[in-house]
Amino acid sequence: MTRAEALALMEEYTKSPSLRQHMLAVEAAMRAYAANLGEDPETWGIVGLLHDFDYEKFPNQEHSPTEGHPAWGVRLLREKGVPEPLCRAILGHGHYTGVPRDTRMAQTLFAVDELCGFLVACALVRPSKSFADLEVSSVKKKLKDKGFARGVNRDEVTQGAAELGVPLDEHIGFVIQALRPAEGALGLGAQAAVG
Repeated sequence: MTRAEALALMEEYTKSPSLRQHMLAVEAAMRAYAANLGEDPETWGIVGLLHDFDYEKFPNQEHSPTEGHPAWGVRLLREKGVPEPLCRAILGHGHYTGVPRDTRMAQTLFAVDELCGFLVACALVRPSKSFADLEVSSVKKKLKDKGFARGVNRDEVTQGAAELGVPLDEHIGFVIQALRPAEGALGLGAQAAVG
């Protein structure tokens, strides 16, 4: 599957601008980690772009391992010939699926998923609406504020860094750097500050 095909599939199933923004952010973080680890940024980027494409239409509040998100989406991806390691990485980002995160790709997806959502929230409350002036120290301070971005699972942010074997501060800093060049595509930065 090409990036263009993955983007078209994501857009077909996801109408929410914030969910689309989230998947684009996760794609950027996955590409950066892939390049850093000597892996294929294109493949890892597609995993990031598609990891939640079925979430809007098939939410899974019951946390069923076989129905709804991400199981529904992975069934469709398999039908489309997406390779199994990519499918398993997507399944593994849902802790309730029972699919182990036994590859660097799967561990990275889990590690950047909640963090990307949190970093976008952090950028949105800055006057600049940008990652350019977002510092690790302010992110860590906001992580302690349970009232800020309540939907983000702080335990998963910490667990993700641990599974990657990267200190939390370093992980946060790396993902901020990965998101900076993508902020235009995410609707952040100068265009968000003006709007």
